[in-house]
Amino acid sequence: MIEPTRAQPLVVAHRGASGYRPEHTRAAYELAIALGADAIEPDIVATRDGVLVLRHENEISGTTDVADRPEFAHRRTTRVIDGERLTGWFTEDFTWGELATLRARERLPAVRQASSRFDGRYPILRLRDLMAILDAAPRPVGMVAEIKHATHFAALGLPLDEMFAAEVAAWRPAAPLVVESFEQSVLGLLRERGVEARYVFLLERKGSPADLVAQFGAAALSYSGHLTSAGLARLAREVDGISVPTALVAAPASRGGPVVVSDLVDRAHAEGLSVFSWTLRPENRFLPGPLRIGSGGSAHGDWMTWFRTLMGAGLDGVFADHPDLALEARATLAAD
Repeated sequence: MIEPTRAQPLVVAHRGASGYRPEHTRAAYELAIALGADAIEPDIVATRDGVLVLRHENEISGTTDVADRPEFAHRRTTRVIDGERLTGWFTEDFTWGELATLRARERLPAVRQASSRFDGRYPILRLRDLMAILDAAPRPVGMVAEIKHATHFAALGLPLDEMFAAEVAAWRPAAPLVVESFEQSVLGLLRERGVEARYVFLLERKGSPADLVAQFGAAALSYSGHLTSAGLARLAREVDGISVPTALVAAPASRGGPVVVSDLVDRAHAEGLSVFSWTLRPENRFLPGPLRIGSGGSAHGDWMTWFRTLMGAGLDGVFADHPDLALEARATLAAD
């Protein structure tokens, strides 16, 4: 189990303070630190020349200005990523020098118009840049590093486990390192490489992990299969924790009905697993129906009730786009 080093649950700034600034930018990371986040979560993908960069996905048309750059128009292509056919621009088709010329954009402009005002201001960062930001922080701030699409990159000759292990080999973080992935196999490879970290397996509500699909096809164990009693018992022997979408922790029992907390956290804790959940967001678009206020999707609803309900389920960590709001909700629970 991941032993908490701060008040529970740990508040992880999801891609930085991504509710206020374009995600995975220096501004988003530094604001998250200033707002008091316990840790920061970067998504890690690779360039053609083997540099680890921080982007939500390896397809970058939604988070950078690459589509407006005529010099890169010919790089637009179609790839199948973890079984999904995507058309756009992919980090593995660029060198770091090329990506460094791009500028970040807000990923959800219709929801976060204020953040969109910062489009074009900030460059893409490398993993080593975030490590330097954390080293310069005025207090210990952790990293929860998500390894993205490891099977896909390995097939291209870009083994993310090897690259990540080399990148952090000499790093001495001020707070414990956590590594997470939707592919459990890459976590095992990192452990074998001696990376000192706590390992968390990410799970979706539907589907199956890409690494298992690549190995077993239609017979791959589903995410839901991992969350049975037998599945949790097995995971407890192999990883330190799990991370699940909020809907698996709490959701309305019926359309328009009250929010009900599931037994997942208790069952995972009984096996010795820590439990994280993603993503706490205050906008109506991301809240259960009964907690929405007004009709606008970008307006904030009753996020306090939602955040308190999730935290009250006993989670060990939460991912939040607005870490200050998550910290406020946590403080109210502590005061109860």
